[in-house]
Amino acid sequence: MRVLGIETSCDETGIAIYDSDCGLLAHTTYSQTEIHSAWGGVVPELASRDHVRKAVPLIEAVLEKAAIQRNEIDGVAYTKGPGLVGALLVGAMLGRTLGFAWGVPTIGVHHLEGHLLAPFLEPNPPVFPFLALLVSGGHTELVKVDGIGKYEIMGDTLDDAAGEAFDKTAKLLGLGYPGGAALAKLAEQGNPARFHFPRPMVDRPGLDFSFSGLKTFALHTVESNRQDYQTRADIARAFEDAVVETLAIKCRRALQETGYQRLVIAGGVGANSSLRRKLHEICRKQEASLFFPRLEFCTDNGAMIAYVGCQRLMMGEQEDLSVEVYPRWPLNKI
Repeated sequence: MRVLGIETSCDETGIAIYDSDCGLLAHTTYSQTEIHSAWGGVVPELASRDHVRKAVPLIEAVLEKAAIQRNEIDGVAYTKGPGLVGALLVGAMLGRTLGFAWGVPTIGVHHLEGHLLAPFLEPNPPVFPFLALLVSGGHTELVKVDGIGKYEIMGDTLDDAAGEAFDKTAKLLGLGYPGGAALAKLAEQGNPARFHFPRPMVDRPGLDFSFSGLKTFALHTVESNRQDYQTRADIARAFEDAVVETLAIKCRRALQETGYQRLVIAGGVGANSSLRRKLHEICRKQEASLFFPRLEFCTDNGAMIAYVGCQRLMMGEQEDLSVEVYPRWPLNKI
């Protein structure tokens, strides 16, 4: 089965074609970073308009790259939520229209399910069950994954997600938007011994996260010190170390509680090299295996949507022509 995947949940237009027999045939992602950077964050109306402009040309480009015709597409999948409502509607309307015009089934996909299952795009995917750390700009969750559609949230963020805290702290350091990757790069030059940031909520039982206090601690540290390059690098290093260690401690605790031997890291912050190194260390000590998608599939992309859509369509799922999107859609409510 060949499925066209459309991802338009926020500020990246992702298009891909996945074949159930041959795997990923082609994919492309267009980022709106340049558009939104001038505003210091994503402007929803601008995001929606740019999805309208880019989606169809990208679909045509992916079809050409895969060397297939429109009549060789067997299904269409699009992101149904969570995300920006206008951006979601662009993808949903386009996906429904193409499905109707081509006479193929369509299905709306949960954006976070796409991230959870993105490692299945790799040559050596995990097997069920596994524990997943889903960490991005809008979400920080620890999830038990026992199969497609079988998800149990073990820990969630009580306020800011890790990626959001990265971006806000980067802004405090004058790094602009998006700042997570820029902060990580600056942290490479930092002295890990100069500042020590708290590891929030690791001194109490449970698997929930909280990063708003850490962001406030960063603000006070910035305001209390000179703003030379080395100081900024040292603050970035202390902040990154605190987030990475907090995530790692909770992952180790979750592995111990579940007894699972496989850990998946997914979402945009999963591209952070310090986090990957730390989780490799944790998994080695726990005698567990670590899985993650390649860097281009950590951020929002159409490949993960095409993959999940293909699996669900092959399970016999599909939807009628009504268009519904869910800007807020808990993973355990699929």
